[in-house]
Amino acid sequence: MKVLHFYKTYYPDSIGGVEQVIFQIATGVADLGVSTKVLSLSSRAEQQPVDLGSHMAYKAKLDLQIASTGFSLAALRMFRNLAREADIIHYHFPWPFMDLVHLASRLNKPSLVTYHSDIVRQATLLRFYRPVMHRFLRSVDAIVATSPNYLQSSPVLRQHRDKTRVIPIGLDKIPYPIPSHATREKWRQRFGERFFLFVGVLRYYKGLHILLEAMKSAPYKLVIVGAGPVEQELKAQAERDGLDNVFFVGAVSDEDKVALLNLCFAVTFPSNLRSEAFGISLLEGAMYGKPMISSEIGTGTSYINIHKKTGLVVPPSDPPAFRRAMDQLWRNPEQAKEMGYEAEKRYWEHFTAKHMAEAYNDLYIQLLDERIGQQVTY
Repeated sequence: MKVLHFYKTYYPDSIGGVEQVIFQIATGVADLGVSTKVLSLSSRAEQQPVDLGSHMAYKAKLDLQIASTGFSLAALRMFRNLAREADIIHYHFPWPFMDLVHLASRLNKPSLVTYHSDIVRQATLLRFYRPVMHRFLRSVDAIVATSPNYLQSSPVLRQHRDKTRVIPIGLDKIPYPIPSHATREKWRQRFGERFFLFVGVLRYYKGLHILLEAMKSAPYKLVIVGAGPVEQELKAQAERDGLDNVFFVGAVSDEDKVALLNLCFAVTFPSNLRSEAFGISLLEGAMYGKPMISSEIGTGTSYINIHKKTGLVVPPSDPPAFRRAMDQLWRNPEQAKEMGYEAEKRYWEHFTAKHMAEAYNDLYIQLLDERIGQQVTY
């Protein structure tokens, strides 16, 4: 079976949450006999496809970008050529240009779309795009939501519920590095073993300004791993409020990240807007057996973190509530330890890359069987 994924950005020139999901799917289904190609846009398009081991990445030249949407004339031609060789077309939403390419190509191939997130920020443009979006979603054979929470809360998915199913995002723990003794000691010497941790790109919807507000006069440390667009604003806020218990360490290597996950007391995830559709770094906390604190925003974060079982879930944009949750875990280390145990157990039961790959492989087979059945009936 041959599958073509289509998304606006991909490895090796872009590393993000959707890219990681595509990589995990492509790597996982390779073990099940599926051949995968990924087409994306690049400002420095390569002449030759990139071999990523389990699959190939193709690049089309990015011509124009408007409101986070990349456009490419070369992508239309490349997509048609690659799609002819594929048995299944796998899209990743949102990306309006992708919808147009799909509709213009008029392919007679089984297709599905993984629905990663509603369009949240570009509300004005959404009014013009909405008819195209719904036409695209009606035209594909299946839609995949990444959590039951998102399926229930998304006004878009509710309109296409009859063709939508849930396949949670999964991670493979095996490729994560085991930190050396020297790396662990480096961070232990700096922060000890009882600190709260945040890992992620520093974006507007991550809610870190709320977390910093909650840290005022806190008797514990917070370590923030990552860089991003609002980094300087957050550092200015921390300096203005005299938060000498908050430490920005920037982007770190995977080995350093795992060392900090191993050492930390609990993982914080204060995202307060629906732009945070799942929360892969929150899932990494569960994978390493850490209790979690997150906000209820109606997305996959509350599917990963079950209130009072794997951690605590608080109202969004509520610094006092977040502080109370941090205090509760800090004062009850045995409760926190038990929540961490339940978090890791839930990871192994629901969120491994193997589970995700097998579910997508089953869906691919189903879509092919249905298409063959339609042709036979015809």
